[in-house]
Amino acid sequence: MTRDVSFPLSLHLGSPAQTTRLAETLAPELGAGDVLLLAGPVGAGKSHFARALIRWRMQRADAVEDVPSPTFTLVQSYPLPDAEIWHADLYRLSDPDEVEELGLAAAFEEAICLVEWPDRLPEPPSNALTLEFAPADEPEARNLVINGPKRWATRLGAVLEAAT
Repeated sequence: MTRDVSFPLSLHLGSPAQTTRLAETLAPELGAGDVLLLAGPVGAGKSHFARALIRWRMQRADAVEDVPSPTFTLVQSYPLPDAEIWHADLYRLSDPDEVEELGLAAAFEEAICLVEWPDRLPEPPSNALTLEFAPADEPEARNLVINGPKRWATRLGAVLEAAT
C-alpha cells in the first residue's frame, strides 16, 4: 500500500552512514525522467548522497566504475541498463546559458538526474524533488528538508516514512 507523506519533510541524518542509507533507500525508486535537486552549502552532504545513490544503482547493474564528484567536469554520466544517470555539479557555472550547453534539458527527460547547486539552473524542472542539506549541530550530522510535487509524496511515501 502506498502512503503519502507531507512535504516539506524534515529529516535528521545523524551520520554519513545514515545519509548513505537514505540514498540507497531512494535509489531503487527512481527511473528515467526523475530529477533530484541537491541543495545546500559546501560540505553539506550533497555529493556524498549522490555518489552513494549512484554506487547502489551501479552495484545492482554489476557495473564497476569509479564515481567521482563532477566538480571539475560539471557532469558525469553513467549508462546503466535500466536508466542512464547524470550527476551534475553546477557550482562553477557563472552564466545560465552554460546549463543549456551541458545538455541537461534532454537529460531531464531521459535520465535520472542528480543536480548539485540547482540554484544555477535558469528554470528547475517543475517535476523535480528537492533535497536541501544543511549541517546540524553534531559534527557529522546533517538536517535535510525534502520537498516536491505531490506525485513524489505519493510515490515515495512508504520509503520516506520508513526513513523517518
